[in-house]
Amino acid sequence: MKMLSKIASGMILSTGLLMAASYSVDNPHSNVGFTVKHMMVTNVHGKFTSYDAKVEFDDATKTFKKLVANVDTKSIDTGIEKRDTHLRSDDFFAVEKFPKMTFEMTSYKADGDNGKMTGNLTIRGITKSVVLEVEDISILGDKVGFSIEGKINRQDFDLKWNKAIELGGVAVSDEVKIKVDIEAKKQ
Repeated sequence: MKMLSKIASGMILSTGLLMAASYSVDNPHSNVGFTVKHMMVTNVHGKFTSYDAKVEFDDATKTFKKLVANVDTKSIDTGIEKRDTHLRSDDFFAVEKFPKMTFEMTSYKADGDNGKMTGNLTIRGITKSVVLEVEDISILGDKVGFSIEGKINRQDFDLKWNKAIELGGVAVSDEVKIKVDIEAKKQ
């Protein structure tokens, strides 16, 4: 009886794994963005225009089995070339030394159309565990869409440049808000 129970459990687990499908990110309908406070007064929004990701997702349970993303740091775009050049320099992303930043999911806890994704984020060769909120999971035919949001402290990743403001405060906040919107197609 114990053996039968183990076999049944194994079949259920393997069936669950088989239900996960591989998806490829549809870059024209996706966005890897961030927001940071500038001069302690306003938000500056930016994005990375070159990235790829491997996603394994179970439609039936709305559960991520795998998510690995690579972002080309040189592709940073805030809409102002002078600022983007500074962000590519050694003061920030040091794109010549660190051309990629990566995220690799380590666990996922589903909650309906939302969930919590934990993973390892690597920027400038420094890896930290981060917890991100997954929201608005939508499935239509062979496509899945979702948003990922979270906050990081840029100091944790050696993105240390800053400048004191004469009236108090600093030019760039330490907190960076991450907002990723993904549309992916089943392979």
